Amino acid sequence: MKLYDYNDLPEALLVPDVVAMLTSIHEHKGKQELFIEAHADTLSTLVEIAKIQSTGASNRIEGINTTDKRLEELVRYKSAPRNRSEQEIAGYRDVLITIHESYDYIPPRPNIILQLHRQLYSFSTSPGGSYKNADNTIIETDAEGKERVRFRPVPAYLTAAAMDSLCSSFIQSMEKKKHNPLLLIPMFVLDFLCIHPFNDGNGRMSRLLTLLLFYRAGYIVGKYISLEKLIENSKDTYYEALQDSSTDWHENKNDYLPFIRYYLGILKKAYDEFEERVQHLQRRSLSKPERIKAVIERRIGKISKKEIMEACPDISKVTVERTLTALVKAGHLLKVGGGRDVAYVLRCARQ
Repeated sequence: MKLYDYNDLPEALLVPDVVAMLTSIHEHKGKQELFIEAHADTLSTLVEIAKIQSTGASNRIEGINTTDKRLEELVRYKSAPRNRSEQEIAGYRDVLITIHESYDYIPPRPNIILQLHRQLYSFSTSPGGSYKNADNTIIETDAEGKERVRFRPVPAYLTAAAMDSLCSSFIQSMEKKKHNPLLLIPMFVLDFLCIHPFNDGNGRMSRLLTLLLFYRAGYIVGKYISLEKLIENSKDTYYEALQDSSTDWHENKNDYLPFIRYYLGILKKAYDEFEERVQHLQRRSLSKPERIKAVIERRIGKISKKEIMEACPDISKVTVERTLTALVKAGHLLKVGGGRDVAYVLRCARQ
């Protein structure tokens, strides 16, 4: 039987590089609280952007897609879902908003996780809110198209007991406050993924639970910078860390460090981006074209119009387009690519 060791094991995970990342994240968290207090009104735009990015990215990781326009309409409740993919996107949106608005009142207990899963499938004909009714396997396909079983999760008949044990151990350890929650949370998420308690939706639920647990521990940067988007952008590394940390899981011999390192890296990157976005907001004494130019000058390599708009959420699309046209005409920027892949680079960067 798998043991969920949240009492003693975390101490062995405090290796030097992990300690360094924990220290850095704690420093960011202190700044986060000051930034949020000083810019509460202006940060609301970042929240809306992050909702759209999080909903889109977490579903795309699982092969659930729609257009950017439809995604924004769904997240902003401007349209009803039109197909199965959009039904699942709308369900994710609703769970995400529930977590954003009520995380303090959502403990990670089995009945709560079942309720969140039910909400995830509230628009779908697929039933949600119950554990898997058949054993599932995680299949890996190689470059030649051959499939192999990468991992066998907990059998269906043991799933309820495993979830009870997982949640109980995690909650008890968090209440004792003996260990850093930034160690415990990735351990919980990895164990959840290894149990794989549902017929479908395990990956999306794991990311929603990650947000929930980080928020409850006071690390709410995911409200402003999409953690799911950062995971999507490093998907291969994510799966490598998951595989490395799940090896020998059933025998209680797995190594949680790769998964912990991965999630600490994601959280640190989110805080770095958050502070950069806040700095853009603080530059409001500059004109809007000057702020756009400052964003471009701080970027190494090329930057797209969409990325500029995300960095300056209070500046309209028309103003961004006019500024880019003017900077290209003045010889400050070079336009590269075409169509949907068009981007911009500083002229000096090509010399």
